[in-house]
Amino acid sequence: MARWGITHTSVLALVAFSAGITVTRSLAEEPPPVDQGLLNQMVERDPAEAFIYAFDAGDELTEATFTSERGVGAYVGDLLRFSRMPRPDLAGPGEWSQHLPMREGGPNAMSCIACHNAPAANGAGGVALNVLVDPLHIGEPAQYLERNTLHLFALGAVQRLAEEMTSELQGQRDELEARVCEAGGSDVQALTANGVTFGVIGAERVAAAPCEVAFVTAGIEGVDEDLVIRPFGWKGTHATIRAFTRGAAHNELGMQAVELVGDTDGDFDGVTDELTVGDLTALAIYMAALERPTSLVELAGHGIIELEDDQRDAIMRGEQAFADAGCGSCHVPSMIVRDPIFQEPSAHPEFGEAILPNGDLATVHGLHATRPVSFDLTADQPNNRIELADGSVVHLGAFERTEDGGALIRWYSDFRRHDMGPALADPVDAFGIGASVWPTRSLAGVGSTGPWLHNGHATTLHEAIVAHGGEAAASRDTYLALSAEERADLVAFLENLVIYTDPHAEEEDDP
Repeated sequence: MARWGITHTSVLALVAFSAGITVTRSLAEEPPPVDQGLLNQMVERDPAEAFIYAFDAGDELTEATFTSERGVGAYVGDLLRFSRMPRPDLAGPGEWSQHLPMREGGPNAMSCIACHNAPAANGAGGVALNVLVDPLHIGEPAQYLERNTLHLFALGAVQRLAEEMTSELQGQRDELEARVCEAGGSDVQALTANGVTFGVIGAERVAAAPCEVAFVTAGIEGVDEDLVIRPFGWKGTHATIRAFTRGAAHNELGMQAVELVGDTDGDFDGVTDELTVGDLTALAIYMAALERPTSLVELAGHGIIELEDDQRDAIMRGEQAFADAGCGSCHVPSMIVRDPIFQEPSAHPEFGEAILPNGDLATVHGLHATRPVSFDLTADQPNNRIELADGSVVHLGAFERTEDGGALIRWYSDFRRHDMGPALADPVDAFGIGASVWPTRSLAGVGSTGPWLHNGHATTLHEAIVAHGGEAAASRDTYLALSAEERADLVAFLENLVIYTDPHAEEEDDP
């Protein structure tokens, strides 16, 4: 095994890559693998130090341009390392369709920020960066799914909301089970989390000693039958930042995490140990602790930008129009996280994995819920600590702390899935969720992240609103019934929801 944990296990891959490959960057310029054991030692010695170390390491990994020596790319076939087009037609030994786990698309990039770059690093992406995926390996371009890039800011708040909402929903299910066990017969329970309704669940006692209950799940709405909120991925298929990241690394970069494939060379590129367990911890912490999106009104209130009175008035009118049109019923403006401490790995049983995808116990690789890397959503984010003109400092990176010690999260989502109608449907239902069913996209930062919608085909926010159908049709029609001036105000409110990164911090980072 070489210095970087690389083993050459595939002669086929080495032959395939031997022609026409020019390495333009040395391995020494790439960040070294993160050691989970070292992180654990740092947690025990100084948790704050461990957090900053993980955050900085995640920053380096996100910005790194990886090389073939580290494992970027994959043996696609036809002497290809990368592919913008899914290639299930390449079905020979070790080729695209034979990769483990099953490949959805790509690989198509050498770094995270190659795609997440608007309006700044870790942001969204333009249509030129759209990816095509073929999860079912159909091999028909007309049925490929097209995906636009979302921003990565402040994802720790998203996971914490999902964890607490999951606890609420499952707690209501458990209370229903206890009632039915005690009283016999059947009963139903309305499901609500953070003020959002998720339908009803029924239960019937089928045995008394010991009690056995059969749940009726047909009335559950907007969430899987296990009542786990999965906020990541365009279809809401991942519960955690960690799970989403290792899937994206595999599909987009061809970087296979140890916790995903073990010591197997699942993409046949001749490299194993491409991303360590510590790497995934650092990446998850980094995205969790990135600065939160803000607004033009907030920035102007601190004197960071200038906002004319007529601009402010339009935004305020637009916010009222947004509410009056019913947009906030799905794009819920704010929610409360009761416990603002983010932990990686998570202490929540549905979000912290006891067994990793490669089949290993998480503890074997040093992942212990009792020794997590952690930080406070309301205080600890390193970025966007802005010095104002009067010399005071405002921490725009952190979320507002509530009086009872929670965090106020302005995320503009209800964290449930909705049927958005045929105009926004995928060509095929690849995940069993419904081709036209989508989790409510957050509007946090939406003014900075065009183009919009899952495939980026809306070049304006007006177009994105008009494309809404299905459960959102009534709000769309209310919007269309507004005067041109009122619609412009509503769009001005959305454009006010922006991503801001401290320009002085970038200057400090420059060599």
